[in-house]
Amino acid sequence: MNILITGASGFIGTQLVKRLSHHQLTLLTRHPEHTAKHLGAHHHYLCSLDGLTNLDSFDAVINLAGEPIAAKRWSKAQKQAICHSRWSITANLAQLNSASDNPPATFISASAVGYYGSQGSQHIDETCQLSPESKAEFTHQVCQRWEQEAQKAASPATRVCIIRIGLVLGAQGGALAKMLPAFKLGLGGPIASGQQGMSWIHLNDLISLFEFLLINPHTSGIYNGCAPTPVSNKEFTKALGAALNRPACIPVPAFGLKLALGEMSTLLIDGQYVLPKRTLEDGFEFKYSTIDSALNALFK
Repeated sequence: MNILITGASGFIGTQLVKRLSHHQLTLLTRHPEHTAKHLGAHHHYLCSLDGLTNLDSFDAVINLAGEPIAAKRWSKAQKQAICHSRWSITANLAQLNSASDNPPATFISASAVGYYGSQGSQHIDETCQLSPESKAEFTHQVCQRWEQEAQKAASPATRVCIIRIGLVLGAQGGALAKMLPAFKLGLGGPIASGQQGMSWIHLNDLISLFEFLLINPHTSGIYNGCAPTPVSNKEFTKALGAALNRPACIPVPAFGLKLALGEMSTLLIDGQYVLPKRTLEDGFEFKYSTIDSALNALFK
């Protein structure tokens, strides 16, 4: 299968490329030479989509491109970068797909559980009806248009799958890697009330979900990319401390995060309990369905 992958050099993309390395891969990355040293010179590399007039040569597209949402404080410029890096490339891919005489059969695009906004203690799935307050949140607005641009690639010839990704657990990157130094020193603890939902997924399960959607033609539409057992922040903290054999009882107050991070602190203070209803109904099986099994696999 000939597959175009955007965002291939990121935390998720790197592992996905390794999983799909038996296919013919074209990788879109801002730094092709640097990325080739890590992912292999046998892949084909692009630094932009400018040289493409259509997607006729590809069997599938996997779209992961986007500025990390928690990399920097949400200044006006950073918000624009977060939005533009997702919306623009997704729109370009959809336009190229429409211009194709023989378009890819499969178009898989990332999104995030931030689509749902803050949902308190309510457990939600792909059918959740959002309140006006949730729709007004920045994370929802980012994801909503991101998904709308991806859906424009849908046609009788192309099925579109969108994965709303939760907190991805991997020891070598992502949010968990940022937490580890404090937890390894015994300085970790619950954030704010500790009752906010954390919808998580082991990195290997997420990669398997991408592969599942790629090879199963009956799949299309929205899928929650998170394990079937979301936990509270307090439960997550306790499980991570246990997996590292460290205490995890030093609380992080909400006001301190708001001072340090501004609006971006909502990613940590608010949350969602998201269930992968359609993901399970369409036949995907999680290897790591509990937080203890996922963290123990990473650290023990």
